Amino acid sequence: MNMQMTEQIRNMPPSLQKEVEDFVMFLAKCEQPHSRHKLRQDWAGALKEYRDAFTSVALQKKALEWRLE
Repeated sequence: MNMQMTEQIRNMPPSLQKEVEDFVMFLAKCEQPHSRHKLRQDWAGALKEYRDAFTSVALQKKALEWRLE
């Protein structure tokens, strides 16, 4: 970081200095490589007994109801 920028940050009020710090931490986190782990699919087929009882649209509506409760 150049000296001019450092001086500008030092001249900011503490609340803005904290925002700059938070933003820098956010940017640093964005640069870190994301872990690439295999997606779990051990749940696949868990509800197959309900396959004929509900349509996907009916399940979407029910899920929305549950979220709103």
